[in-house]
Amino acid sequence: MTHETGRDALRDVFDFDALLSEEERGWQDRAREFARTRIAPTIEEDFEAKRFRAELIPELGAAGFLGMHIRGYGCAGASAVSYGAVCAEFEAVDSGWRTFVSVQGSLAMSAIAKFGSEEQKDRWLPGMAAGETVGCFALTEPDGGSDPGAMTTTARREGDEWVIDGAKRWIGLASVADVAVVWARTEDGIGGFLVPTDTAGFTATPIDGKLAMRASIQCDIALDGVRVPDSARLPGATTLRGPFSCLNEARYGIIWGAMGAARSCLEIALERARARTVFGKSIGAFQLTQEKLATMLLEYEKGMLLALAIGRSKDAGTLSPTQISVGKLNNVREAIEIARTTRSILGGDGVTNEFPVMRHMANLEAVRTYEGTDEIHTLILGRALTGVSAFA
Repeated sequence: MTHETGRDALRDVFDFDALLSEEERGWQDRAREFARTRIAPTIEEDFEAKRFRAELIPELGAAGFLGMHIRGYGCAGASAVSYGAVCAEFEAVDSGWRTFVSVQGSLAMSAIAKFGSEEQKDRWLPGMAAGETVGCFALTEPDGGSDPGAMTTTARREGDEWVIDGAKRWIGLASVADVAVVWARTEDGIGGFLVPTDTAGFTATPIDGKLAMRASIQCDIALDGVRVPDSARLPGATTLRGPFSCLNEARYGIIWGAMGAARSCLEIALERARARTVFGKSIGAFQLTQEKLATMLLEYEKGMLLALAIGRSKDAGTLSPTQISVGKLNNVREAIEIARTTRSILGGDGVTNEFPVMRHMANLEAVRTYEGTDEIHTLILGRALTGVSAFA
């Protein structure tokens, strides 16, 4: 039984693709083909070897996937739903590659597009869209992951230059990036700075020992007297609303991406349930297995419909940060549960790399933490419901 069999069975019950426009399906199909042919053949090997295949970056750029939601400057200007569909296809193969597209496009490129000067946009965005230049987004710090307001990295003005000191942690792509969007506290508030990674005093060290996201790169960054000209400061960002707006772009992609990983697991569960025989019949003929499959389908279907509704709102310009928190909290949580249930259907084989389920599960645990933990999004929703903030 092939992987397509599980996909066909799922499509017979819930044909999500039929809800997309022709243009949206075009982006989805291109991403699915790229992920299937360029990433999937080596992803288990790459995960095991902790290898990030940077040579694929220009191919992603040539296909138009990098910063695809941005208009102009060499970017595709695609819809939010198209971008979401692309995120789902990449994460269906591995969360690390959706993360790359997200860090490059939703974080680094979005920061420049939203808050940069025309000179900065012209300098950086075309090369980043083409995959010739890689960016990273340096916000999170070692002691303040969920509390950017406690930022200790500082930037002080000295004549026509800024001097940046501090440390960042869990910064995706930093060791392969050409430019870092560094967020720092200034005497006037929170500022963003475009720091070429070959600048003296900038050091990025990949974090080792990860049991998730092993086919991607996350780093510690040290900033020791890093000097950049005033022209490197993002003129449109002066408060935490700047990086938060970029985080919401990344969170949006996760809403779709997590469901891509869930779909991959569900397809495998369907295949296994129909193909494996115990006690004289397929395991899919047992009531407990069918209950598992039905529950997984319901949560996947609801998650995809939620992603689509949020995407349509984003394209209409009516999406709120609270709605993004609903999507991120629900879809990652349910994707993890779908992966865990699939593992139980696979039995002992589910813990081997013959199937991608444990890899998806480990990756999704990391996705659950970054761009806002479950706890943070829960409190965002609680504040919206009660009018009372429970953060402090």
